[in-house]
Amino acid sequence: MRSMLLFLVMSVMLACGNAANNTKPNVNATKPAALPVYGYEVVKSYPHDPKAFTQGLFLYKGVMYESTGEMGESTIRRVDMATGKVLQKWDLPREDFGEGSAVLNDKIYMITWRGQVGRVFDPTDLKLLREFSYVGEGWGITTDGTNLIMSQGTHVLKVLDPETFKQVKTIPVMREDGRPLMNINELEWVKGEIWANVWHSEQADILGKPNHIARIDAATGKLVGWIDLAGISPDDQPKTGDPYDPKSENTLNGIAYDAENDRIYVTGKNWKKLYEIKLTPPK
Repeated sequence: MRSMLLFLVMSVMLACGNAANNTKPNVNATKPAALPVYGYEVVKSYPHDPKAFTQGLFLYKGVMYESTGEMGESTIRRVDMATGKVLQKWDLPREDFGEGSAVLNDKIYMITWRGQVGRVFDPTDLKLLREFSYVGEGWGITTDGTNLIMSQGTHVLKVLDPETFKQVKTIPVMREDGRPLMNINELEWVKGEIWANVWHSEQADILGKPNHIARIDAATGKLVGWIDLAGISPDDQPKTGDPYDPKSENTLNGIAYDAENDRIYVTGKNWKKLYEIKLTPPK
């Protein structure tokens, strides 16, 4: 009796095991939809200071403003776009590594990399109005017209009150494959979207595609597309992936949107040119 019972139990277990092994994967599982990848046309190019390690770029009342980095060389400056000539600049202390900048309510806000200090300037004469502090690194900054939006090299954007600099909320940004989009750098607000340079997007562990700008839905943090600017300024960029190449840090890093005339400008760190571009339809 026990032998018969044991035989029946083993038969049931074997049948169940075979059923489990014969289970087929769900071939109908939905894959994430591919995001549109926009191309570009160069409308016009302008001279750009090749010594400017560009960290922030924006237009204010028809004038181009730029913040630059590197120890002992960091500045906030007003630039004559037609000639690339620096009209006026404010030099940061030598110990500060300048990062992104943006204008809100007729004030310029500029952050630093690891100093955890930001500054507010008068855009008419670059007079320093005040300083503020924040937690963590500073990479890029833009504004939605009400608050400041700051990147810190991770996949999380921080929304800050421009008066108190307290955090209002965060915006996590995920890639279409579900992984965090790291190395979010310089930012620009464009028609309800946040456009973001991705530092060293050519690296396989970041994106594996050079000179890509992420288009981010400001309300949800979801990616809505990419802008492929590969090859836009070949003379300004390294020819190989050698980290010791003198141009290894000459990454795309500067987006300025002229909302009044619907124009887009881009440049990069130590690039010789600033480009007005027009997006072309997705590939």
